[in-house]
Amino acid sequence: MAEVASTPATIEINDAIFCTHFKEVCTECDFDGREENDSFFGYDPIDREGIEAPPAIVNKDGVYQCKKHASTGCTQCYGWKKQINRARTAAKKAGKK
Repeated sequence: MAEVASTPATIEINDAIFCTHFKEVCTECDFDGREENDSFFGYDPIDREGIEAPPAIVNKDGVYQCKKHASTGCTQCYGWKKQINRARTAAKKAGKK
């Protein structure tokens, strides 16, 4: 029987997608969610560093919440738009050198 390539498992945390290792870009999973996350947050995709989600747990409703603040909508830990914007700015600066 031929082996079928499967799509890596993903998790969604506060509207952003990550691999099960909480990484936006993971070589272990061969996963890259930057394009989808950029598009979701209103950006055109560019080559930038991936972001990582802080440690999280799943609450009784099946929603991820940060361990540090025990909050599902924690903007301090899950402020993806701000983190993506920083990564995009760094990528643009690196390209100008």
